[in-house]
Amino acid sequence: MRRTLFLSVSAAAVLFAVAAVAGVGRPAPASGAASTQAQPSIVTTTGHGDVTAVPDEAVVTAGVSTRAATAAAALAQNGQAMQQVIAALKNAGASDLQTQEVSLDPQTDDQGTVTGYAAQNTVSAKAKIAAAGALIDAAVGAGANTVDGPSLDVSDSDALYRKALEQAMGDARAKAQALAQAGGFAVGPVFAVTEGSNAPVPEPVYRAATAGMAASTPVEPGKQDVTADVTVSFLIR
Repeated sequence: MRRTLFLSVSAAAVLFAVAAVAGVGRPAPASGAASTQAQPSIVTTTGHGDVTAVPDEAVVTAGVSTRAATAAAALAQNGQAMQQVIAALKNAGASDLQTQEVSLDPQTDDQGTVTGYAAQNTVSAKAKIAAAGALIDAAVGAGANTVDGPSLDVSDSDALYRKALEQAMGDARAKAQALAQAGGFAVGPVFAVTEGSNAPVPEPVYRAATAGMAASTPVEPGKQDVTADVTVSFLIR
C-alpha cells in the first residue's frame, strides 16, 4: 500500500517537472497589437495630350539598279551612276546622306542558268519640305531609277512631345477634379506619375495634306500629331 502511494506521488512530480520545463523560453504574449502605417488615400486618372504640327523635314531614298553580263561590270556601272546621283543630291541641298543598301545578285533563266548580274545601291538624303521635290528631281535627273519616300517628320519633335506631356498632366488633373466633385472630396498634390503606356516616344499620325510645294515633283507636308499619355495618382483630402 505504501509502495503504490509512493509511485503515484513520484509520477505526479515528474509530470509537474516536464510541464515546468516546457514553459521555459516561451515569450510573454504581446501587450498590444503592432502598429501599422495608414495607407494614403489617392485617386488615379489617365491623361492624354495631343500637339499638331506641320512636318518641316523630308527624307528621300534614291537608288540605281543596273544589269550587266558579269558581276564586275554590273557593279562598276552601278558605282559610276551612283556617284552622279550622290553629287546631284548634294548640289540640290541634301544633308545627312547615308547609304542604305548595296547588293549584287545573279540573274537566272528558267533552267537556272546565270544570264547576268543585277547591282543595286540606294542612299537616303534629308532636306526641308520645300526642297523635297527638287531633291527627287535631281536624283532622277542624275540617273536614279528607284525612289522611295519621302518620309516626313518634325525637326523639333522632342519639344512638341514635352508640350504634349504638359497637356496630358492637365487632362489627368481635370479628370481627378471631376471625380472629386462627384465624390465629395478635394484633390491634393501629385502622389505618383507614370509616363506613357507601352512606348515612351511620340507616335506620328499623318492626316490629309493641306499645303503644296512649288516643285516639279510636289510634296505635301500634311499634318503630324505628337501624342503623350500619363497615369497620375493624386492625394485626396
